[in-house]
Amino acid sequence: MNFELSEEHKMIRDAARDFAQAELLPGVIDRDETQTFPHEQIKKMGELGFLGMMVSPEYGGGGMDTISYVLAMEEISKVDASASVVMSVNNSLVCWGIEKFGNEAQKQKYLTKLATGEMIGAFCLSEPEAGSDATSQSTTAIDKGDHYLVNGTKNWITNGNNASVYIVIAQTDVEKGHRGINALIIEKGAEGFVVGPKENKMGIRGSDTHSLMFTDVKVPKENRIGEDGFGFKFAMQTLSGGRIGIASQALGVASGALELALQYSKERKSFGKPICEHQAIAFKLADMATEIEAARLLCLRAAWQKDSGIDFTESGAMAKLFSADKAMRITTEAVQIHGGYGFVKEYHVERLMRDAKITQIYEGTSEIQKIVISRSILRK
Repeated sequence: MNFELSEEHKMIRDAARDFAQAELLPGVIDRDETQTFPHEQIKKMGELGFLGMMVSPEYGGGGMDTISYVLAMEEISKVDASASVVMSVNNSLVCWGIEKFGNEAQKQKYLTKLATGEMIGAFCLSEPEAGSDATSQSTTAIDKGDHYLVNGTKNWITNGNNASVYIVIAQTDVEKGHRGINALIIEKGAEGFVVGPKENKMGIRGSDTHSLMFTDVKVPKENRIGEDGFGFKFAMQTLSGGRIGIASQALGVASGALELALQYSKERKSFGKPICEHQAIAFKLADMATEIEAARLLCLRAAWQKDSGIDFTESGAMAKLFSADKAMRITTEAVQIHGGYGFVKEYHVERLMRDAKITQIYEGTSEIQKIVISRSILRK
């Protein structure tokens, strides 16, 4: 068992850190305030290979392992979780889903552009009445012979307005239940496909979250991923990998908050000495560092299992549950260490605290992760 990162892993981590500091940090507060999507920064992330890290070089990707992806996600998320969620959805859900389950024609048409950032993808599962209960799909895809006719509404869709390619989960055969669900690739601009207003969110405000409306949208049969009825299995397997991305995002938000708290605690003086020399603050920092290290190990273990072809359903859910809960706690402590300064926007930590909350909610709430984990351990 080797806990040392390879030289290649360290290079990827450092490249992501340098990019985050040079490109994402300037303007991150303004983008949060004005809810501005980081167009230029995402374009540069695509050019540097951050949007298709795990895709095979055959399709224009980086051919990297999941450990590399976790390391890069942490560094990007330390600075701008609104940018890292674009990276997570494009890598873990869209690119991985098409590469793993799509046919060669779909890979050539879509994956080659998604891996380079020429296109951005969106993953459309949640609905007004189907969030955690993904089997209750109201969006329908009626089989019309050579095409499907899609009707319904999806909401909370990351990259909702800026995506070019949307993987939409829809019910084809109601009588078959979850075995009658399909995953379809729909392109932006399809007739009858309308992007709703942007959500005004508490956190990750620079990201692009919208409702999507489909009215008699024609989708050719060749845009179905996998066999007829494979959609639910596709969504669940893809989300399992997505959890590693969101766990890494939560880890990054937490470790970013610790870095700021450490720096501030060395500079801020009270009662004649830096506040880090007061035991009350020093013990907070010790707890934060320990919890972050534990979260990082959970993320890297889930990534290692995925890379090794071992079932990572349980480890991915554990990583997301633990990292998200610790991100919420650690960012709150970082605000506390900053005192009044932590409550104002120019000091970053209040934004990290707001960003942390969503990691307990999307791609499976913390409660859903507990269901996944408990089922797994009770089967053993």
